[in-house]
Amino acid sequence: MAYPLPPGVSEAQLRDNIVVLDQFLYNLWNLGENLVFGWTPVAKGLSLLVAPHPLLTEFVGGGGDAEEGRRRNRLLEELLGTPDHLPMPELERMAVALGITPLQIDLPFEPEQGLGLDLIAAIVARYGIRLVEDRAVILFDAVGFSLLSPLEQVVQLNSLSCSVNAAYAKLLDSEININFARTTTGDGFYIWNRMRGIEANVELYQLMQFILADNALARERALRPESVPQLRACFHVGSHYEFYQSEGLNPTSFSYLVGQVTIELARMIERALPGQILVGKFNTLMRGETSSDIVRIDSVDFVERTRQPLKALNGLVLAGAAIDEIACYLTGKAEGGSREFGISEFEIADKHGRPHRVYNAKINIHRREGEPIFLGLREEDLPAFSARLITA
Repeated sequence: MAYPLPPGVSEAQLRDNIVVLDQFLYNLWNLGENLVFGWTPVAKGLSLLVAPHPLLTEFVGGGGDAEEGRRRNRLLEELLGTPDHLPMPELERMAVALGITPLQIDLPFEPEQGLGLDLIAAIVARYGIRLVEDRAVILFDAVGFSLLSPLEQVVQLNSLSCSVNAAYAKLLDSEININFARTTTGDGFYIWNRMRGIEANVELYQLMQFILADNALARERALRPESVPQLRACFHVGSHYEFYQSEGLNPTSFSYLVGQVTIELARMIERALPGQILVGKFNTLMRGETSSDIVRIDSVDFVERTRQPLKALNGLVLAGAAIDEIACYLTGKAEGGSREFGISEFEIADKHGRPHRVYNAKINIHRREGEPIFLGLREEDLPAFSARLITA
């Protein structure tokens, strides 16, 4: 992500300021022993909440009754869920609650004038942990991957990577510059948008559609079917922690995710049929066009919101043929013999017996020349789907 130059600061000076702040934080990080839990700008420096990483679990499990444990957990979630700086009174309140003393570092420049608060937040994030509630994540899984030879496995993973890159290039052609990240699961990928909010999550859904479309076309063209994976895909929005692992002696430049959303996706993919697309049931607050514009969105409303931006992709060329229309929807049964369709909600049980609510999704891409590309399974294709129908 590009950050604007602060007024009166050259690119060379900005780079020097980044190095100065990063070196201070690196020394405090101490090879991963400590984390930065919060910060606020002060004159010529930053005030930081820095403590060893075991503080997280020690604080939550620090004694008291169940209500006290819940209060501590809410406080920690409030702190880790703050993506930007804390106002000084809030930082001091958190310091008292955590039992740590704020640490001040002196910088040779005014933080806001020398770097800008958004850039400082991005630099500090590499040395801490953040709780994110509203980011969408995709999970792709290659069907039958464990039954393949190691050579076939690496070829399939490379094919999936090519589809990801091709889909990203298609969105760039339409001036949709999604800032996506991915991490492997061994037989697939988690993919998410580093940006947050409704628009960022809609762009991720678009990316999923084009990845699946490129994969379907690659399977059609493949001389040997085992060279291209058959995919199942799951899309969900939920809470997770974002952190940076150590790589050598430094934190990685890219983040990792772990939390409820990755757990839910893993349970969903276990039950998904080959070729199926599942959307998890969610109901959460998401950022709108501005950070102060917060909207509550559920799964059904979200998929409905993805339709209008898809119209902007009409005319995009896919496999040599222009796209006339992309239709995406959650499947359901016809209502009373009419042409109106409801939306079916399913419940799947994981290996621990815990329930997870999902929807079955379809994506149809109609091209001006060439056959349509049908992604996902129809409602009538679901007899083998190991799930209980909740509502239709």
